[in-house]
Amino acid sequence: MFSHVMLGCSDRERARKFYNATMGVLGHAPGQDFGKSDWWMTREGALGIGLPIDGQPCSHGNGSTIGLRASSPEEVDAWHAAGVANGGTSIEDPPGVRDAGFGKMYLAYLRDPDGNKLCGFYRMPKE
Repeated sequence: MFSHVMLGCSDRERARKFYNATMGVLGHAPGQDFGKSDWWMTREGALGIGLPIDGQPCSHGNGSTIGLRASSPEEVDAWHAAGVANGGTSIEDPPGVRDAGFGKMYLAYLRDPDGNKLCGFYRMPKE
């Protein structure tokens, strides 16, 4: 459905460090520098970071969450730990199983160094 997500940042080096660590845990190569932005790309989509083009300060969307697919609960935990170790902030409940009524998921939530809300996501197999 989506081709890409672009997030504003206030410090590209700080953001690059955070996203290289967290995306690396999920099996992605370091982001590619395209001049004004950095991108982590897959066949299914891409995640970009960069200073806002309009020159205004970046801000996060209140109520917005970017979900990042993981291959196991352990990978979600490693993603969460890498984020906290690289300038992110753990938010909401601790990493764990949630049941939203349409199946169990293993989730962890972080805010990146600029306040963008991220979710490490693994859909648990049906029992």
